[in-house]
Amino acid sequence: MQKRIFLTAGILALVLGLGACKRETPPGPDVWATVNGKEIKKDEVEKYYRSRVNPEAQEPSQEEELSLKLNIVDELINNEILLERAKKMGLEAGDGEVEDKFTEMKSPFTEDEFQRQLKERGVTVDDMKRDLRRQLTIQKLLNREVVAKVSLTDQDVRDFYDQNRAQFNVVETQYRVSQIVVTPRKEPQVRNRKNDDAATDADARRKAQALLAQLNAGGDFAQVAMDYSEDPSTSVNGGDLGYIPESALAQTDPALKRAVLALKPGETSPIIGVGGGYRILKLVAREAPGQREFSDVKVQNSIRDALRNRKEQLLRSAYLSVARDEAKVLNFLAKQVLESSGKLPAPAPKPPAQPKKQ
Repeated sequence: MQKRIFLTAGILALVLGLGACKRETPPGPDVWATVNGKEIKKDEVEKYYRSRVNPEAQEPSQEEELSLKLNIVDELINNEILLERAKKMGLEAGDGEVEDKFTEMKSPFTEDEFQRQLKERGVTVDDMKRDLRRQLTIQKLLNREVVAKVSLTDQDVRDFYDQNRAQFNVVETQYRVSQIVVTPRKEPQVRNRKNDDAATDADARRKAQALLAQLNAGGDFAQVAMDYSEDPSTSVNGGDLGYIPESALAQTDPALKRAVLALKPGETSPIIGVGGGYRILKLVAREAPGQREFSDVKVQNSIRDALRNRKEQLLRSAYLSVARDEAKVLNFLAKQVLESSGKLPAPAPKPPAQPKKQ
């Protein structure tokens, strides 16, 4: 009996000892996560946070702020895991690749516009190039480990069509429309590439006339929309509104409906005054009602793209899950939020000022 007690006590001591060995030393208050010992610091998270919050919009609540910061930390954790893997495989983006991408991103702006964009986002050129290197490196890894493993056969495409034939039956005429929007007031959510935003009705009219002249001179509608359109939801994709069924078109502003119906595919409308602002429309395509047959190349391409995107997302998610399982991740911000019942971590105390030397 005594021997058994000693044995039990010994096992308990061993378990407690192992537990003590596994206990993590609390990091400094400026470390919000670690990935295999690599620190993700508060300053980095705060910089990303500031770049994603519109300073002119309503200030987010504490819960919204914390939720976004937790998402940023999780994103940085995933990026660090993938970066480590890419470096081990020798896939880190080179200086030439970074410079080429940097030049491509900078090309739509004048130097003054570009510097203003950096200032408003609170980042430097070095910050931007570091982010580009990370993005390019991660993309090279995913291209090798995920995209290259996505395979589709002609039979996969045919099977999808046969199983979803009803999806390709267009019951009414549809119009694929793109737009450029100009408003006579400053918009807090404007996100065009030029950061261009008319402030008055006179400015808006002049801007719309200048953009129409640019289009009539052969300018690419999608590029002009990305550079100047003031609608944040469509400027990023060249103003594309997608396909609009005829029944939905009938419920829009009469002026917009008349403009769309008057256009032939590929044509651009004159300036349309609507809703206190101005729009320029382009009819990209008109689809007549009826069954879209499998022999239609556009049908096959749309199915192929959809299946490829679906498989790529699945493999990407699985790859990241496996990578996270193999990494040692500690999310201290999440732990602090949980322990404080959803409050922001207290700011790190400032070091005492050093006395000046005489």
